[in-house]
Amino acid sequence: MRLQSFQSGSNGNAVYIGSESTHLLLDAGISCKRITEALHGTGLVPQDLNGILITHEHSDHVSGLFVLAKKYGIPVYGSEGTLAAVREIDKAGCIREEQYRVIEKGVPFSIGDLTVNTIGTSHDARDPVAYRIDDGRKSMAVMTDLGTFTEDTVRFLSGVNGLLLESNHDVRMLETGPYPYVLKRRILGDFGHLSNMACGTLLNRILDPGLEFVFLGHLSEENNYPDIALLTVTQSVDMAENEYHSSDFNIRIASRHHASELVSI
Repeated sequence: MRLQSFQSGSNGNAVYIGSESTHLLLDAGISCKRITEALHGTGLVPQDLNGILITHEHSDHVSGLFVLAKKYGIPVYGSEGTLAAVREIDKAGCIREEQYRVIEKGVPFSIGDLTVNTIGTSHDARDPVAYRIDDGRKSMAVMTDLGTFTEDTVRFLSGVNGLLLESNHDVRMLETGPYPYVLKRRILGDFGHLSNMACGTLLNRILDPGLEFVFLGHLSEENNYPDIALLTVTQSVDMAENEYHSSDFNIRIASRHHASELVSI
């Protein structure tokens, strides 16, 4: 299996996960042109995509969806609430009805040789989900846009071999920064975004020798720095009461502006 973050942040999100024969795009929050260029970097073209999996309907996750889906006829997967919201946004009818694939949270389904699992997330969208992709031997997951996590979240992520996990903000930077009070409360709330410290706490709950890499994603441009996110999360691992050290895992940043390296497991 392979994973590459094309871009991760409030300015746009798109992640590729695939096998030798099945190729999936998780969210399409950057332009069709940018997605096409990023796919070319992996040796693919948009016509190779077997599906676009949408986490939720916010613009930083769907802004490029409509041109991409219309141009190439790619199936679009999402929860019933998410796809209803996408239909409302799609005033021009770019996505044909037969392209929609409604998923049921918690019920695995197959696309090619990959199995897709889903879980609901705590975010202020219509019916948001996160995805875990398995090929029968290895698994990868993308978990962003959640204000808090539960024991179900921990179980969902346990045993993954690769992960892109939200590390959105430094709490102190957010509290003292220029955002309006209402927006600060939203981000810090249970339906907002995961802080660096909360990211570290969740990561500590799922550490396992089989975890080969972790991307820290969806970093805020105003309320975080890559170095702060990485230091906070790695220190959380190093200081936790467990047998692991942050150096045991390949922890890195998923850029807001550039594609990451293509990671294979």
